[in-house]
Amino acid sequence: MNNIHIPPIVKNLLIINVLFFAATYVMQSKGIDLSTYLGAFYFDSSYFEIWQPITYMFMHGGFTHILFNMFALFMFGGILETRWGTKRFINFYLITGLGAVALQMGVQAYEVYQITGSVVHNPVHVDLAAQMASVGVPGISEADKNTLIGIYGFPMVGASGAIFGLLVAFGMLYPNTELYIMFIPIPVKAKYIVPVYILIELSLGVARVPGDSVAHYAHLGGALLGFILVKLWKDKNTFYDYYE
Repeated sequence: MNNIHIPPIVKNLLIINVLFFAATYVMQSKGIDLSTYLGAFYFDSSYFEIWQPITYMFMHGGFTHILFNMFALFMFGGILETRWGTKRFINFYLITGLGAVALQMGVQAYEVYQITGSVVHNPVHVDLAAQMASVGVPGISEADKNTLIGIYGFPMVGASGAIFGLLVAFGMLYPNTELYIMFIPIPVKAKYIVPVYILIELSLGVARVPGDSVAHYAHLGGALLGFILVKLWKDKNTFYDYYE
C-alpha cells in the first residue's frame, strides 16, 4: 500500500466525495436532506439552484453508488491525471460532469415539452418535506403525471457522468489495455468494453424501463463530452494550449 501513488486531483476528489457522502448521513439524522440543496434539479423546478450543476457531482445516493464511482475514479482517473497533468485533468472532469447534467436536462426539457407544450411550464408543485405533489396539467395520463413529478421533484446526484467521461477517455487513449469485468472470466480490451457499455446506456435510456431511476442520458452526456475533448486535445493539441 505504501507504493500506491494517487495523483493530487484524484486524491482530493476522493476525499471531497467521501466527505459529502458522510455529511449527507449526518444531516439526515438531523432531518435535513442535503440532496435537496446540492443535487441537480430540473432547471424549471422550484428547487433548482445555480450551484447544483457543480455540487451534484459530489453527492451520491447510496454506498454502492459511491463505491463504484470512486473505484472507477481511482482506477482510470489516476492514469489520466498522470498523463495529462492536474489542470487538464480537473478541466476534463468538470466539463464532462457539466455535459452530463446538460444532456440530462435537455432530455427532461423534451419530455416536459411533449407533455405540456412548454419546457418552462412549471406545472408541478412538489412538497419534498410532506412528500406530496400536485400537477396542474388537465387531461394527462397517470404515467405522464408521474414523469413530471419525477422531473420536477427528484434531483440527479452522482459523479457518474464525469466517470463515464474518464472511461471513454481511457478507452480512446489505451484501447488495447485488458480489463477484467465482473462475471466475465477473461480479460477484455478497453476498446471493446467502452462501446458496449455506451450502447447499453443508450438502450436503457431509450427504453425508459419503469422503476429505473438511473440518469442514463447523464452518463451519455459525460461520455460524449469526454470523446469530444480527447479528440480535440489529441488531434489538435494547440486547442488546449489556447484553452489554458
